[in-house]
Amino acid sequence: MTAAFLNGSPAGADDLRALAVANYGHFTSMQVRDRAVRGLDLHLARLRDATRELFGVGLDDARVLDAMRRALDEAGGDCSLRVTVFSRRFDYRRPDGPVPVDVLTSVSPPTPETAPPVRVKSFEFVRPLPHIKHVGTFPLFHYRRQALVAGFDDALFVDDEGRVVEGSVWNAGFWDGGGVVWPQGPALRGTMERLLQLGLGELGVPQRTGPVRLDEVAGFAGAFAVNATGTRLVAGIDGKAMPQPPELPGLLARALGTRPREPL
Repeated sequence: MTAAFLNGSPAGADDLRALAVANYGHFTSMQVRDRAVRGLDLHLARLRDATRELFGVGLDDARVLDAMRRALDEAGGDCSLRVTVFSRRFDYRRPDGPVPVDVLTSVSPPTPETAPPVRVKSFEFVRPLPHIKHVGTFPLFHYRRQALVAGFDDALFVDDEGRVVEGSVWNAGFWDGGGVVWPQGPALRGTMERLLQLGLGELGVPQRTGPVRLDEVAGFAGAFAVNATGTRLVAGIDGKAMPQPPELPGLLARALGTRPREPL
């Protein structure tokens, strides 16, 4: 089950030509279960803010929700849902003026919410405009490919001073044995990361944000990755094993469980 809709109608090749050629836009992704998602308000806010910054126009929540519901009608069940905002009127030769935007919704099979621990390889990289979930994903997938070729599962990014910032398509968290340390740095702040922070706070779990140097990660009691699909432990970084605290997966699951899914 894979389908795409432009402004609520089935999308054809010509409809997507502008996005493919200019590769200018932004998106958000979520897992839908029983026509409900976690963090709906955060997804909508992300789309509104990025549309204003990239295109100079507003984006109505009702329009986005209607497009999402039409896509879910086609999906007919649980799915992965992506909402991309771009403009067929965008001219890369004169990108300075406001232009009306298009909403592309796409559905694909759901991603399992549990996954085995991941072994990651570090690369020096900080994404441009890290606060926007933009469609410029080439370096993310390139470094992930490099990690796989080297025998790892995914890529972990550090800045030019050796501080952890994020993973390829996920945020990182570190467990100090009693609380969570969130790496401080230029990264895309994920909706699931924010929901997890809220849930951990509700459970009374200590949290702080601060620099996490790559050469210091071995001193932590564990590490995990979090994105729209859920959480998974980090089994190793650059070939060095990370502890697998048995209490951490359950704690993270309970924290996310405090954030109910919102119906669409």
